Formats: sequence, C-alpha cells, structure tokens
Amino acid sequence: MLGFDITIIVVLVVVLLVLVSGIKTVPQGYAFTIERFGRYTRTLTPGLNLIVPFVDRIGRKMNIMEQVLDIPTQEVITRDNASVAADAVTFYQVLNAAEAAYQVADLEQALLNLTMTNIRSVMGSMDLDELLSNRDAINDRLLRVVDQAAAPWGIKITRIEIKDIAPPRDLVEAMGRQMKAEREKRAEVLEAEGARNAQILRAEGAKQSAILEAEGRRDAAYRDAEARERLAEAEAKATVLVSDAIADGDTAAINYFVAQKYTEALGKIASANNQKVILMPLEASSLIGTLGGIGAISKEVFGQDGETGTARRTSVPVRPQTSRPASSTEATASPDSAPGSDLEPNR
Repeated sequence: MLGFDITIIVVLVVVLLVLVSGIKTVPQGYAFTIERFGRYTRTLTPGLNLIVPFVDRIGRKMNIMEQVLDIPTQEVITRDNASVAADAVTFYQVLNAAEAAYQVADLEQALLNLTMTNIRSVMGSMDLDELLSNRDAINDRLLRVVDQAAAPWGIKITRIEIKDIAPPRDLVEAMGRQMKAEREKRAEVLEAEGARNAQILRAEGAKQSAILEAEGRRDAAYRDAEARERLAEAEAKATVLVSDAIADGDTAAINYFVAQKYTEALGKIASANNQKVILMPLEASSLIGTLGGIGAISKEVFGQDGETGTARRTSVPVRPQTSRPASSTEATASPDSAPGSDLEPNR
C-alpha cells in the first residue's frame, strides 16, 4: 500500500504540472505567439488560454499598445545646400503580432532607421525656407512613406512629428538680418503709400475747395449783375418818369432831382474815412437857393384854394440859378400872377 500511494501521488503531481504548463494567462495589451516544434501556429490574445504541454511553447511576447520611438538628432542637407539639424518622434502600434515577430529581426531598430532615412529624403528635397515654414507637410509626407514601408511588418505608424529644426548659427543670423530688411522695406513701402494717399487727399481737398470757391464767385457775380441790372432798370424808370415830368412842363421835378443828387454827393464826401474837415464850395449857395425855390414852388403847387378848399396844381417855370455866390436866396411867388410868370430870387 505504501508504494501504491506514492505512485498515485506522483501521477497526481505530474498531471497537475501538465495542467499548469498547458494553461497560459496573457495580460491586457500584449499578444503571445505560439510555436509548435519551432513553427508558428497561432497567437494568444489577452486572458486565459490553453496550449498543448511539452509540444507548444510561447514564441514572442509582443506589446500591441501604441508605443513611442524617439528619433535622435541628425544632420540634413536641404536642396539649396543648407545644413540643418533635425530630430523627430514616431508613434506606432503592432497590429499583427506574428508579422511583427517573424517579418523583421529587430522591430524598433528597423523603425528607427526607416524613419531617419525618410527624414533625410523628405527634408533634403525641400528648400530651407520651405522646410522651416511647412512642418505639417513634412509630417504628412513622412507618415505616408514610413507607414507604407512598415506595413509588411504588421505595424501601423500613427504619427510622426518633427520636434526641432536647428539651422547653423551663422545661417540664423543671416535669416534674422533678412527678416529685419524685409520688415524695414514693408515699413518704408507703407509709409510711402501713406504719404502718397495723404497728398492725393490734400490735392482732392484743394480741388474741391477751388471748385466751390469758383462756384461761389460765379453765383456772387451773377447776383451782383442781377442787382446792377435791377438798379439800372430802376434808374432808367426814374429817369423816364423825370423826363416825362419835364416834358409836361413840370420843372419842379428836375429841380428836385438835381437837389437830391447834389445832397447825395455831399453826403458821400462827408462820410469819407480820410475826410476830417469839409470845406463848402461857393457853389453850395446855389443848392441852398435851389432848395428855397423848391419850397416856394411847393407852396405854389400844393397851396389850398380858399373858396373850394381843393388843391390846385399850377405849372410854374423856374429860372435856373446862376453859379454866382449869394449869401441868401429868397424865392417869392404871387398867387395872383398869371400862369407862366417867372420866380426870380432876390440878389
């Protein structure tokens, strides 16, 4: 009985060991390849899996999570023979564990060299200015080229980003001077355009001002001409009326007209700015005599009739005054004199 118990115990231990060796647990984010007698048979997914003990074994443990590969700095010669230093970072993910395990010997080294060579190829086909200003285009081209090259390895390249592009120091200084010159040129161009626009606006303003001023002078001249025309018409009408009155034998009208003009002339002389002392000429007594004669004529013409109480108009000719000086002028008229009798001033 003792030997039989030992045998049973040994058998149970062997069975337990076989069961343990045939049960494989795969963690999340990994995939295990199974090899049978050195040949790939299948891939274990995350979780509890069973294999044939002593026949199947785990070949490669592949990480199927997205991984990051840092690309070291390298020198790149651009199309215009400028030397720049560039580094990048690559994101990739294993989609097929068997291909990633058996199609390439060292996956990370292969991806590193593939990305570096394509960086030199893509950036070397571009000018320096295009290289510095089109990082998105560089990233897109690198992603497309590297992903197509890594597809047979069961790899998906998700992103490739250029971290830094560093031109030489002397080239950076030259670029700084170029940028400064460009900005100064733009500033001068803008200043010149501003000065030109200001001159154009001033010229337009002067033009409009001249046009408005000319239109104002034209309107003023037109109104002055119209005023002079109306004044001339009024004077002509007054002259016609005076002429008609003289033609009718009314000499009082001409005496009134002459006296009015004489008075206006003396008023203008007296109102002159440079006139301080007014010297009355000897002929001024003629004006006084004329005014006296006009008063007498007015009494004669507009006198009242005692019997009828109506005004009676009498045309009385008046002898023109001589130009001799006189101290006083008196005009007399007899109400009983016949029509046509002369009124002579006393000398």
